[in-house]
Amino acid sequence: MQLAQLNIAKARFPLDAPEIKDFVDNLDKVNAIAESSDGFVWRLKDEAGNATNIKVFDDPDLLVNMSVWTSPQALKDFMFKTQHRDFMRRKNEWFYPPQNNTYVLWWVDNGHIPTADEAIERLTLLREKGESPEAFSFKSNFPAPC
Repeated sequence: MQLAQLNIAKARFPLDAPEIKDFVDNLDKVNAIAESSDGFVWRLKDEAGNATNIKVFDDPDLLVNMSVWTSPQALKDFMFKTQHRDFMRRKNEWFYPPQNNTYVLWWVDNGHIPTADEAIERLTLLREKGESPEAFSFKSNFPAPC
C-alpha cells in the first residue's frame, strides 16, 4: 500500500500578484525537491508541470496539491526536512487560515493514481465523519490495511 495525500489552500491573492510572488516563483523548485525525495511516487500536475490551474470545490482561489508516497514518514521527511518546511512557515502570508480540514491522507493500492474527485471524496469524508482508516490526518495516522 502507498499513502495518498490531498492538500488545499485558499489563496489570499491572484497568482500573478506581487504578494504571492515568492510562493509562485518557488513552485517548480519545491516540486522538484518532492519528486527527488525518497519515497515519492507521483504528484498531480497539468501540462505545465504544476497543479495551480486544477480547480476543486468550484472555487477558483483554491490551490490543490495531491501526491502519493511510499509511507507517512517519506511524506513527513519531505514536508519537514527539506526547503518545503520554509514555505510552510510562510503559508499565512499567502493563504487564508483554514476553516476546516484542508488535507487528508488515505491508503491506495501500489500503482493506483488517485483522481481529484476521489481525493475530494476523502476530504469530505474526513470533514463530515472525522478520522477513520478511509480518511485521516497525521494525528491519527492509521496504518496501511493488511
